[in-house]
Amino acid sequence: VQLVESGGGLVQPGGSLRLSCAASGFAFTESWMTWVRQASGKGLEWVSSIYTGDGRSVYADSVQGRFAISRDNVKNMVYLQMNSLKPEDTAVYYCATGYRENYSKRGRGTQVTVSS
Repeated sequence: VQLVESGGGLVQPGGSLRLSCAASGFAFTESWMTWVRQASGKGLEWVSSIYTGDGRSVYADSVQGRFAISRDNVKNMVYLQMNSLKPEDTAVYYCATGYRENYSKRGRGTQVTVSS
């Protein structure tokens, strides 16, 4: 299993970013895929999950209505569109296999910093 995240960066409050995750080495098209994040000095926090088979998704309350998870089963990619970003969204974001907090393998992460 290999997961490679990209798309992080520095953005002002209220701005947007789209994270990408390139997945390989497993049966992507019938899998749960998840985004989790870790702010400096804090534990891992589940953000969102998507079932690649039919696209159903779930979100943490903290990002509901602001973030959107999606997938491309041709490219084996998972995305996280993040809008209306807040300073408290600052974290390293990881792509992972699995459902919600029950994820297994995760990538190396991409840093998202929300600051003016």
